[in-house]
Amino acid sequence: MLTKHLLERGEDFHLRVAEADRDMISYLNIHYPQLSEDILEGDFLRLDMAEVFGGKPFGLVGNFPYNISSQILIKLLDNYTLLPEMVGMFQKEVADRVISGEGSKVYGVIGVLVQVRYLPELCFNVGRGNFQPPPKVQSAVIRLVRRTEPLVADEHYGTFKHVVKSAFGQRRKMLRNSLKSIFPADQLMNEEVFRRRPEQVSLLDFVELTERAVRLGI
Repeated sequence: MLTKHLLERGEDFHLRVAEADRDMISYLNIHYPQLSEDILEGDFLRLDMAEVFGGKPFGLVGNFPYNISSQILIKLLDNYTLLPEMVGMFQKEVADRVISGEGSKVYGVIGVLVQVRYLPELCFNVGRGNFQPPPKVQSAVIRLVRRTEPLVADEHYGTFKHVVKSAFGQRRKMLRNSLKSIFPADQLMNEEVFRRRPEQVSLLDFVELTERAVRLGI
């Protein structure tokens, strides 16, 4: 359904479509023969994006399978230098986690990891009645636009992920407990930031903690 409307955009961009389902691949070939050389058959998560697009930037648009939506976001982050923009429909619960900030009950790892490289935006919610048959979950379309510069340098992104995942791995505990394997005891006990729980820690605070961890050689 989405392919039809993307093709109506005309020739102002080069459309390539990824599909794993053989029946859907057959459908695409029959109804959109102009795409025959641009159908990427197989699991999107296994595609080498740099190879497929020859190292050139591309936009990612999709009604993504809800069961692998988090994995698709991780693949987006792994290939962010090639991806200036993404627009996609997700289960609303996942979309909320991606766009939320500190203080929200759904603020967590995926949102922090995405927002350090992209600016998120909720485009609109999609109710159950828009599907046949109606699903049990609500949906939402979100847009991610790559930051001009990521908030964490690529060479320190591994440390950033380690800090964020360690913090949210013990969500109900203060950072002085969840990050005690990273920071020295005197900082953990004396600084205010370490008396917060992870949902109270802003994106920029996590960036600053990463910079400190890097200086410690983590």
